[in-house]
Amino acid sequence: MKVGRSSGRIRIFFATDLHGSNICWKKFLNAGKFYKADALILGGDMTGKALVPIVSSRNGTYSVELENEQHTLESEAEVARVEEEIANRGYYPIRITPDELSALRQDANLLEQTFHQQMLQRIQEWIELADERLHRDGLPCFVCPGNDDHFDIDNLIAQSKMVHLAENVVIQLPEGFEMISTGWTNPTPWRTFREMDESKLSERIAHLASLLNNPDKAIFNLHAPPRGSCLDEAPDLDATLKPRYAGQFSVPVGSQAVRDAIFQYQPLLSLHGHVHEGRGAVRLGRTLCINPGSNYEQGILLGVLIDLDIRKGVINYVLTAG
Repeated sequence: MKVGRSSGRIRIFFATDLHGSNICWKKFLNAGKFYKADALILGGDMTGKALVPIVSSRNGTYSVELENEQHTLESEAEVARVEEEIANRGYYPIRITPDELSALRQDANLLEQTFHQQMLQRIQEWIELADERLHRDGLPCFVCPGNDDHFDIDNLIAQSKMVHLAENVVIQLPEGFEMISTGWTNPTPWRTFREMDESKLSERIAHLASLLNNPDKAIFNLHAPPRGSCLDEAPDLDATLKPRYAGQFSVPVGSQAVRDAIFQYQPLLSLHGHVHEGRGAVRLGRTLCINPGSNYEQGILLGVLIDLDIRKGVINYVLTAG
């Protein structure tokens, strides 16, 4: 698909790691028109991480635990407000009875099945909203699921009219610009869906790069940031996956394969996510590398607006928050 301006310039808006946040998805869809972008690009990790039960009682009220505090909801309006708040923070609210809650706690398979259903429903709702809004605005959107995303969401994305699955293909942009994408990352302590060792990740990126006509005019949309780039600094974890030193000590967790690929091919621009704390921009050789970071739990969309010119390359970029 071709997008862009006849002037030889293209403006893209990139964000990543929305992790199920309804309000961040809506802001992302609105960002294209607001910033007068030619295309929207979403990096990996679209889906949320947990269910939040809203438990009914015999007297018609509901109870819910939010931020380690128990709340009683006495009206439908209160329940709806809390459901919206939970969804905006990236979680999946479900109304259930005490018996249903007990069953979820005792049956890991049932819990996983329920979570999976809620996750797919959220993505389906996102796609329907995107098709409506982006069709109205005439704006294409390219997404690449990340390591935290179940493979089932790819089929839902593939059915969209306006949201295009960018994983493992070359996207042809105007004036010779091209983009390759992968949401696969180097291994993490959480053993998520799309992880592979560095040698296989290197092979995956090399295969995609071999399909490019002009790597030096390309955009690399790679979920994992390059190792040791300051875009990959995350809290050091102990054996129980808890931050050491109250989270004040950081270590690089990015991919060496991504770093090596950037130096080998020197694309014009590389876009990353994965490490929410790694917001910023650095140059590796001639390549401008950007991780806009993520603050989805607060309902804040972090992103980056980038202007590209076929002759001058990256002419401007602005890290955004809103």
